[in-house]
Amino acid sequence: MSVFGPVVKIHPVVLASICDSYERRNEGASRVIGTLLGTIDKHSIEVTNCFSVPHNESEDEVAVDMEFAKNMYELHKRVSPTEVIIGWYATGFDITEHSVLIHEYYSREASNPIHLTVDTALQSGKMNIRAYVSAQMGVPGKTVGVMFTPLTVKYVYYDTERIGVDLLQRTRLTPSRTKGLTSDLSQVGGAAARVQDMLTTVLAYIEDVLSGKVTADNSVGRFLMDLVNKVPTISPEDFENMLNSNINDLLMVTYLSNLTQAQIALNEKLVLL
Repeated sequence: MSVFGPVVKIHPVVLASICDSYERRNEGASRVIGTLLGTIDKHSIEVTNCFSVPHNESEDEVAVDMEFAKNMYELHKRVSPTEVIIGWYATGFDITEHSVLIHEYYSREASNPIHLTVDTALQSGKMNIRAYVSAQMGVPGKTVGVMFTPLTVKYVYYDTERIGVDLLQRTRLTPSRTKGLTSDLSQVGGAAARVQDMLTTVLAYIEDVLSGKVTADNSVGRFLMDLVNKVPTISPEDFENMLNSNINDLLMVTYLSNLTQAQIALNEKLVLL
């Protein structure tokens, strides 16, 4: 459930970092918290990085190492100056009373920060990920409370992150939960096979629409029209020549890299003689 507000876009590296922090938590700690980094525009908040923040939590009080959080953010700014503090995360399923106190601190570091909860304990049978934004509620001049309103969460990735995500998904099919990296040529072949499967699905849908088996969807038609317009006009012979040229370039680079590695290894052995 979500309300009108910015869409929270989360990258896979953020979820991996949160899970890693949870697995490495101190003995006896029920949850971990950390700072979210990313960028903000008019309609969305993109979470691209994060880091955990040490804290101690009991039933009566919570203590957060604010100095550590500030130092870590200063170090991150040197590497990625475009990333700013956009909120904080906590592992767990619910928002606690201590979450309000921690959120007050981040409200001083960022304008209207978001709060991300990640159910790393899988209390509901899966890893629920929710994002919230706070809003004050109450009677003016009287006691004012805080209400956390849910936001829409989407998962996005860069092309480099997609490679890692695909590799992690393949480990589910192996009993040892391990999978080695594939060669560049194998990745090209796998990508070509996926494109062929998608084209087969599209052609089957078009044939079903033309035959009257499936009702035409205008939104799908617009997507297909955009796809067709993006395809450059090129003859099959020119396309084949271009593809063969690119493959030859790839094979040449692979051969040169292997040759360089062999020469370096040979040079190391000659030095040891």
